[in-house]
Amino acid sequence: MINSIALYVHVPCATFRTSRSREYGKTYPVPPPSTIYGMLLSFVGETDSRRHCGVKLAVAMLSQPQKSRILRKMRRFKEIPLGNLRNTTVEHQEILTNIKFIVWVDSSLEKSNPTLAKRIIQAVENSSSVQRFGCLYLGESNDLVNSIRLAKEYQLNQPKRWLVKDNKGYITLPYWVDHVGSRGTRWQRYSLEELAAETPPDSCWTTIQT
Repeated sequence: MINSIALYVHVPCATFRTSRSREYGKTYPVPPPSTIYGMLLSFVGETDSRRHCGVKLAVAMLSQPQKSRILRKMRRFKEIPLGNLRNTTVEHQEILTNIKFIVWVDSSLEKSNPTLAKRIIQAVENSSSVQRFGCLYLGESNDLVNSIRLAKEYQLNQPKRWLVKDNKGYITLPYWVDHVGSRGTRWQRYSLEELAAETPPDSCWTTIQT
């Protein structure tokens, strides 16, 4: 039984909006584990976010995404009629470009059958068997994934910056998001470290759980 796989992911541009962003759309510097988990669920056509709780993810960045800022128009319906100009506003938003990373998926502790790792393999081998709503994206709905595939040996051997769990780390990311309210959202502090490792050290694994 396949319990662990490694996937290479490339996204040309995306924004991972921080939870405290308001008019200024600040982005996390790397994709949060919760966002990557959501992408994987979409990849296999799963709509129940709890279906694969217990899966473990490890992330290593292959690129150092460049940050830029754009100005975009937003619509917030506060006034009637809906076409009222007061419903339209503009805001600055940070975006990241050239996002390349490897995500390891470990399903050894999952209770679901088939596991997420097995379903990913099935989706890679027979993409026509997957029923998905819309396109595959990472982050917001216009942040389309350019490539997702099983990682090749040369990619696994490339220099990487590992997302390491660190109670004193400078990056705080969600690994589970409560979409009804914020009370159920779960967080973990991380740091990015260059480690001479081809497979994830224990400190790099994040368990997806409520």
